[in-house]
Amino acid sequence: MIAFFFDGGLFMWPIMLVFIVGMGICAERWYHLSRTKLKSRNMWNQLQPVLVEGEFEKARDMVEKDDSALSKMLSMGLVVHKTGRRRQDIEIAMEESMMEIIPDLEQRTPYVALFSNIATLLGLLGTIMGLIEAFTAVSNANPAEKADLLSASISVAMNTTAFGLIAAIPLLIMHAMLTTTTAQIVDSLEMASVKALNIISSPTRRTDAA
Repeated sequence: MIAFFFDGGLFMWPIMLVFIVGMGICAERWYHLSRTKLKSRNMWNQLQPVLVEGEFEKARDMVEKDDSALSKMLSMGLVVHKTGRRRQDIEIAMEESMMEIIPDLEQRTPYVALFSNIATLLGLLGTIMGLIEAFTAVSNANPAEKADLLSASISVAMNTTAFGLIAAIPLLIMHAMLTTTTAQIVDSLEMASVKALNIISSPTRRTDAA
């Protein structure tokens, strides 16, 4: 593997750098999304029984003290509910909170796909530059040696394409996983908002709160 890397030439280093930075972003995003998903799930398990019991003041205190994505979304709805406004107003308030949460969930994820493409293109560029150097080197060589020199040079030049794909494929897989996880979190938050809205706006719950 060491010989494979060094035989690829100068373009192997930027591909390696792109791969390291891309995987660093993947690790940070995966940790953030996993933590967000777990905290929101735990918060909903604690908050749902309180909402069902109609203890909205206690629910407001719980979401204000918590920093999960779910709490940020529901806090606006509970504040609007406190003023006695309509179901539509509560729904709009929670939708506005979702508009703030989603960019945080999607932050830096597009760069992973970008780095995957960059790694592939750097590999191809390295191969093209290597082929140019190979044909230039054999142009003045002995005709009997040209075939051997050219095949050896092309073999080395193809290392960058191979390494570019080796770097790009894991990044592309991680991008798909991050995108899927983000979509799952958004769907779970939207589902929780609908459930909470149905509980909050229920006539019986309003009577209990009163």
